[in-house]
Amino acid sequence: MLSSIFKKKFTDDQLANVFVNGILNVVDKGFEEVRAMMEEDSAFVRKPNLEKASNGHFTMIVIVGNIESLSDNFSAVQQKSLEPLIFQRLAAAFDMDLSLFKKYYNEYKSFMSGVNHPSKVILYSMSKAMFYKYKLNNYQEEYFRTMNTPNPLFLKRMDEGMKNFLWNWEAFFKRYKIHS
Repeated sequence: MLSSIFKKKFTDDQLANVFVNGILNVVDKGFEEVRAMMEEDSAFVRKPNLEKASNGHFTMIVIVGNIESLSDNFSAVQQKSLEPLIFQRLAAAFDMDLSLFKKYYNEYKSFMSGVNHPSKVILYSMSKAMFYKYKLNNYQEEYFRTMNTPNPLFLKRMDEGMKNFLWNWEAFFKRYKIHS
């Protein structure tokens, strides 16, 4: 009861900072675990060799998934206010021009939407994007490899792992309040 009265209030600027720093932190710490999960998945007939794989695809997939999920948690007006701040911070974090970062973002967003069509579930698009971006098709049994589609068992396990990289807004809103 008292915690709801004394919630810390965040401005859009502060929220964008916390959001970006949180995502970048979890990406930095989480890629090795996700890479191991993909390498050891029992759906593959051959172990994927991801030893030299970078976290670049993973980073962009997590960023796109989280930004796209803002619409599930914020009004259109709030989202319109937050997104430019988030994009500015992400571009700065990657030492990129804002327009170049947005170009990459839109390419990943389009790719994720395409591999997930007709579903609009963000988590599924993240898992499928990981499958395709890390070229895992070659490691599957012939049936799925021929269809160039992820084994559903792999996707289910990937969904379980990737949901850990989506911002938990419910928990956030229990502790914090956003200025209007």
